[in-house]
Amino acid sequence: MTPLEGELSPPFEIVEPSEWRAPVIFNSPHSGSVYPLDFLNASRIDLTALRRSEDSFMDELIEGLSARGFPVVRVNFPRSYVDVNREPYELDPRMFIGRLPSFTNTRSMRVAGGLGTIPRVVGDGQEIYRERLSVDDALARIEALYKPYHRALRRLINKAHQAFGAVVVVDCHSMPSIGVARDEPRRPDVVIGDRYGTSCAPLLPDLVEQTMRALGYSVGRNKPYAGGFITEHYGNPASGLHTVQLELNRAIYMDERRRERGPRFEQIAKDFATLADVLATVPLGELGPFQAAAE
Repeated sequence: MTPLEGELSPPFEIVEPSEWRAPVIFNSPHSGSVYPLDFLNASRIDLTALRRSEDSFMDELIEGLSARGFPVVRVNFPRSYVDVNREPYELDPRMFIGRLPSFTNTRSMRVAGGLGTIPRVVGDGQEIYRERLSVDDALARIEALYKPYHRALRRLINKAHQAFGAVVVVDCHSMPSIGVARDEPRRPDVVIGDRYGTSCAPLLPDLVEQTMRALGYSVGRNKPYAGGFITEHYGNPASGLHTVQLELNRAIYMDERRRERGPRFEQIAKDFATLADVLATVPLGELGPFQAAAE
């Protein structure tokens, strides 16, 4: 989707297949590129700088999966405006005029880094806003964008869970090819996040890693990204709810400086289709609610 300066319509999209092939949902929460005009006017940095936080084109890499029998979810508003991969109210009191409600989480590590539900900075640490925001503005964004998205995602997950007895959410992201820390080693092509083994059955990240390595990708686990709020919140393997986060190195599919699709773009989209096909073969009995051992 081309960046637009205007209203968000629709703020997110869910494309369900006419017939589900498997209970595997592909979600792209950070590829949104429709920037509300009031947001651009309030920003001290330009659109090019704001876009550094985007998982650019990730929604396009997975959009063809709906035709193969897999539902696809994409968010159209930018994460720098509202980040749905956070708790509902991770808010930095330094950003706002007046007092935040008592139920907000003002002390998380993400808030400390400026990357709360309403981010204070973009990915490379640049401050977004010229002036402090009103608390009402922040709460209105959460009510209008964050909550409807999560209600819709929860309904989709519940639909799959009820129909199949289990569900897998593949949360699709991209990462800068180079980290901020100078001593960070070269990032692999793909990083699989499963919250250190807590968000899904072990066979899923094993299968993703095996598949991606066979396709020629280098693969890491949980470092530097183990999975955010979506992975943690919706993953409950004991109930047959599985989430796994995929972080794709931007250098392999796009020109990071020019923000253009790279020569491997189409092949990587095909490789996502291969991965989806492999995940569809996982026996549902191995993904259903785990049974406690008999005494």
